[in-house]
Amino acid sequence: MVCLGNICRSPLAEGIMKSKLEEHGLPGTVDSAGTASYHIGESPDSRSEETARKYGIDISYQRARAFSSADFDRFDLIFAMDRENYNNIMRLARNERDRSKVELILNRLHPGKDMEVPDPYYGGKDGFEKVYRMLDASCDQIALSIKN
Repeated sequence: MVCLGNICRSPLAEGIMKSKLEEHGLPGTVDSAGTASYHIGESPDSRSEETARKYGIDISYQRARAFSSADFDRFDLIFAMDRENYNNIMRLARNERDRSKVELILNRLHPGKDMEVPDPYYGGKDGFEKVYRMLDASCDQIALSIKN
């Protein structure tokens, strides 16, 4: 799960996806990262933590880290929150195999539409709620695809 700073969207996506895997009894490793290094080592934004907590998900233990080309070796699926981060990830791809792992997360809900998860950082709490709902629905689809 990849966004820009790894403090708002991708930590929520990581927490939600982990809860979906647990809910469906599916194995897997979920992590998140940012394509920028602004917040390395920081906790998720308090509004992301609060939103996740509202749904019984604890993301307070997460720490921001930067996405690297080594992530292509560690993960089978890499989900970008928006086009800018998708492009940043693709620039680090070493080959077609790496590129084939990357997609916009909302394409799981709206195939081929290339819709973006908006960055709620500069908005109010309602933006985090909206992002949560988008990610929750997308993570449901991801879990179902893994299950089947």
